[in-house]
Amino acid sequence: MIIKKAPESMSAKERMLKTFNREKTDRVSIGYEANETVHGRLAAALGIDAADYEGVLLALGVDYRGVGAPYIGPSLFKELPGRRCDALDGFYTKWVENKDGGYWDFCDFPLEGADSETIANYPVPSPDDFDYAAIASQLARCGDFAVYIGGAGIPDIINSTGRIMGMEDTLCNLLTEDPATMHLLRRRMDMYLSVLERILAMYTGKIDFMWLGEDLGTQHAPMISLDLYRKVLKPIHKQFIDLACAYNLPVMVHSCGYSSWVYEDFIEMGVKAVDSLQPEAANMSPAYLKGKYGDRLSFRGLISTAGPLAYGSAEDTRQDCKAILDSMTLGGGYHFAPSHAIQDNTPVENIIAMYQAAHDFGRYI
Repeated sequence: MIIKKAPESMSAKERMLKTFNREKTDRVSIGYEANETVHGRLAAALGIDAADYEGVLLALGVDYRGVGAPYIGPSLFKELPGRRCDALDGFYTKWVENKDGGYWDFCDFPLEGADSETIANYPVPSPDDFDYAAIASQLARCGDFAVYIGGAGIPDIINSTGRIMGMEDTLCNLLTEDPATMHLLRRRMDMYLSVLERILAMYTGKIDFMWLGEDLGTQHAPMISLDLYRKVLKPIHKQFIDLACAYNLPVMVHSCGYSSWVYEDFIEMGVKAVDSLQPEAANMSPAYLKGKYGDRLSFRGLISTAGPLAYGSAEDTRQDCKAILDSMTLGGGYHFAPSHAIQDNTPVENIIAMYQAAHDFGRYI
């Protein structure tokens, strides 16, 4: 199978930056995330080796690439049999199979029920223990694509802490501003902020935007109160956004579920784009988002991984994508992408239909 691409008169970098500014482009900017199993099936359908991730991005027409400094420091956490251990945060995952494939799920939370001393002294990597020089070769491979640093998992305070101490302890400790948890949180966030700051200082002018994340919504309601967000999370988010703004970089923030309740605060801090955008969640429909925030934000996502893409036909998927594009491309400012990583139960022909629709219906001029 081959994606027939739309005619192009702009570089990917130019297209992406104009989209952040809500300006019209030659075609809509395009993004891609998928679970490992379904990615392999898509690659095979495209005639590409599954390990050739770049080849898949090129085939789909994805406009941006991420770079980052690999961790090269000492091992800080205990390895467990049958588990993967994250080198930076020390959380564990185990393989969970399903009828369509499987995924690595979080387990064995090392700080769940831990005492204050254990929480406060939990290991945090040093910003000195990252290979910043490795980014030079990553950038050399990016060509004319837009380049970002960060990602949906940074700082991701609720989720990243939840993966270490469990979600119940995390939410309770954030609400009560537990001193040991807040101390650990500041140490971890300072580390991530310092890593990004060193990258920007070393590669000034070569990074195009910063991608951040914080899951703030369920499907029906906020995950936390606005007061708690403003008191605990917002000051940390502002540090990351201020860093990007100091280098004149646009900021995109990922948040799953009902997240529009916090967009006014995002805008106040200088956020240019919001990501994920699950259209079935409360106050997250294309019409609502475009009508209320379309003159102040650009949007990434909205192609639901729980809608026609997963459960309909290829033609259903194509028409769903067309409807989203018809609504969201008005006036510019839309980054075409799935509302989450494409899941393993998604038919490959629907994924092909999704990206073909982006090239067929996502043209501005």
